[in-house]
Amino acid sequence: MIPKRTSLWCSACAALVLADAAAACDTPVCVVDPDTLALTRIITFDDQPASFGPGIHHDTVLELNGARFGERFSGQSLGTMGTHDNVTGAALGPPLVLIAGDPGQNLALVHMGGAARTVLVGYGTAGFPKRDAQGEGAIAVQFDRDQPALAFDLRGGEGGTAQVQFLRRDGSSLGTLQLGPLGEDSFGFSRSDGASDIAGFVLSNFDDQGLALDNLRFGPPPDLG
Repeated sequence: MIPKRTSLWCSACAALVLADAAAACDTPVCVVDPDTLALTRIITFDDQPASFGPGIHHDTVLELNGARFGERFSGQSLGTMGTHDNVTGAALGPPLVLIAGDPGQNLALVHMGGAARTVLVGYGTAGFPKRDAQGEGAIAVQFDRDQPALAFDLRGGEGGTAQVQFLRRDGSSLGTLQLGPLGEDSFGFSRSDGASDIAGFVLSNFDDQGLALDNLRFGPPPDLG
């Protein structure tokens, strides 16, 4: 049995890790080294049905263990920047409601770099299965429980940019961060004050070849007390 004083120490250490990672940041959510985050859960998508080429398309919200995936949240505006989705604005809430894109403009699971790796892509306005739509749609993620930090990998970047908007459970925005120039990258994000109030996020990108989401990490260490 783990003594209670040990579990309290572990919880305190986890909080200190998050605080230290975001110490130099003056925004509500900070970009941090993902290796500094003590995250306990991961969604790799590798256990989901997928295919090469355009992938296996999902016209509805995709529900996985601990998180749900769609295009945006109810109340947000969907525009375009060229052929890419551009999601803006606060969401309606509470509650925060995740919604899928129009038919052919939601999500697909695609093998990338071999059948052993599966990634999630959004489809833009040109629609599934067109190549110039693949990876150009927005991806929204809603967690089952609010998070103080998270991390993910972005695949397929060709020097473009992306933006990530973070939202609370009541629909209010915690801010938007700009990322880039992009290649094959891993990003970590942490609340600057350590608060556990990231209910979800929306990822949009403006990379010529589009982007894929992989290896979503979240979940703080459990309180063992």
